[in-house]
Amino acid sequence: MIRTAVRALPPWLSHALNAQRGPVPWNAVARGALAGGPLLITALAAGRASLGVVAAIAAMLAGINDRPGGRRAAVRRIGGPALAGAAGLLVGTYAGQHLGALALTLLLTVLGLVAGGVSAVGPVASAAGTQLLVGSAVGAGMPLPDPGWQSVLAFLAGAGWLLLLRLALPTPDSLTGGFRFDGERAAVAGVYDAVAALLDAVGTEHAVARRAALTAALDHAQDALAGPRLRLRAATAAERRLHAQYAAALPLGEAATALAWDGRPVPARAAEGPRRLAAAARGNTAAGPLPAPHRTDPALRALDDALLHAAVAFDLGRDQDLHRRRRSAASVVRDVLGTGGREYGLRAGLCFGASAAVAQALHHGHWYGSHQHWYWLPATAVFLVKPDLGPLVSRVLCRAAGTVLGALLFAGLAAVLPRPAGLVALVALCGALVPVAARHFAAQTTVVTVLVLALVMVGGEPQASAGRIGETLLACAIVLVVGHLPMPGQRGGGVRARIGAADDAAQAYLAHVLSGSGDRATRWTLRRDAYRTLAEARAAIDRAAAELPALARHSEGTDEVAAVLERLVDTTTACAVHLDDTGRLTPRHTARLAELGDELTARRGRVGGDRPELPLARTGAA
Repeated sequence: MIRTAVRALPPWLSHALNAQRGPVPWNAVARGALAGGPLLITALAAGRASLGVVAAIAAMLAGINDRPGGRRAAVRRIGGPALAGAAGLLVGTYAGQHLGALALTLLLTVLGLVAGGVSAVGPVASAAGTQLLVGSAVGAGMPLPDPGWQSVLAFLAGAGWLLLLRLALPTPDSLTGGFRFDGERAAVAGVYDAVAALLDAVGTEHAVARRAALTAALDHAQDALAGPRLRLRAATAAERRLHAQYAAALPLGEAATALAWDGRPVPARAAEGPRRLAAAARGNTAAGPLPAPHRTDPALRALDDALLHAAVAFDLGRDQDLHRRRRSAASVVRDVLGTGGREYGLRAGLCFGASAAVAQALHHGHWYGSHQHWYWLPATAVFLVKPDLGPLVSRVLCRAAGTVLGALLFAGLAAVLPRPAGLVALVALCGALVPVAARHFAAQTTVVTVLVLALVMVGGEPQASAGRIGETLLACAIVLVVGHLPMPGQRGGGVRARIGAADDAAQAYLAHVLSGSGDRATRWTLRRDAYRTLAEARAAIDRAAAELPALARHSEGTDEVAAVLERLVDTTTACAVHLDDTGRLTPRHTARLAELGDELTARRGRVGGDRPELPLARTGAA
């Protein structure tokens, strides 16, 4: 009943009421509890409360980026943004000390432009841009008694402490599959489970959703295995075997996708092999006996060949290639300077600069009373302006509700808790709740509001709940206004940039398959890139569709382009499997490719796209 009522609401409102589901991440909860609290206790014992506050803020921000995945991936996900936050804190601290209000506002606006453009590169870059701006706001608007370099070191120490906990503390996965592996085995096993689920759904209406789930599982496993390393390749036999198990899943996924494209139901035992491989990957055991082959058509023959290859990979573990496209510096620059980077950069710069200007005006006009810090308004605007946190109105509603609730909760707690012991305990409790609250932006805002208010009171600032509510509502108003302002160029640039990237990746994949190349490793890399960019485009489209109509209309038609591209990539996969088996395409394949090429050209024209024609002229010769 409740879910039906939520679906009946307008998209911009129903999105604000939806929350993620899943098991409680107890390991992240434990790390959060051990992060800010011990740092504060240590700083208070040393008589350096202000440095403890900075370290605890850094640990909180690192905890927000502490997501499921392997230890190696956590180094990039937590460490990269922490370095950006330290750089922002350094710039903000010294700029706040030596620049006037106008020059400081201009500097922060430029930082917003840069951080917004960089955020278009990807999730880690987006988190780094966020921490860069939050750090600069804290440094400029939260004057501390310590030298700037000490505050920066405290920030790095706080983030480093959380990262150390992430790397050092054991987890259930690491205890069963080797301490070096924390989530990697589960991620690889999830790929095989997703292949089995797709095979079960062949010929049903669930096949499309199961194929999307397989893409998500492959993306997660690829990210978990592809973290930074000291050596170029995997150093241990166990790690090489795990990489080989992931690589062996790619031809299985390819064959399963081809079977789903064909649409004819497959024997029930076809999914049994991938399920046994999933259990073997999860338990770090041998593959064991697999079901007898059922080789009646090219896709089933490809599936059985892939199962045999996977069984060998589980035993020998020689393939270390993750089939991940390495991004060049030129492609990163294109993302930053492209339509998506420019649009987000302009909005982030305007929101951050305007909120900093308003905050300084209120500060110098003594509207804050006894409160000497003005960082909250621009720091709030940073989170509100981020499109990857959800549609604009949803972000505003969640942030406002979460801040009001958090401020009221803290006001009540501050009246009864002993100081500073009670506040330190509150910081530890909120740190533990951050991973759970991450399922909903309003819940996360509530927890973070209580945590930050406790921190600044430990640092010597008086109770500030009422002021935080007013500043948050003001930030919401600023971001709503800037978010609806007309900008140079075509609106919906972020969505269109994602669609353009998916279009390019689909064409590259199709061109490789139709070229007749026998380089399967390159083909699998291109296929992974095509499906990954399509998933990213779909996520951006879904967020844009949940905006207010005034903003959502700028992305109309992009979902239809994405649907055609998904069918094109699925068809290309089916063509690749058939070419491997027979060397030629059937009339059904060529007709489907031509039909999709015509439909894609028509859809592009409706959304303003102008891209090269698909390389369909070579299908007859392939």
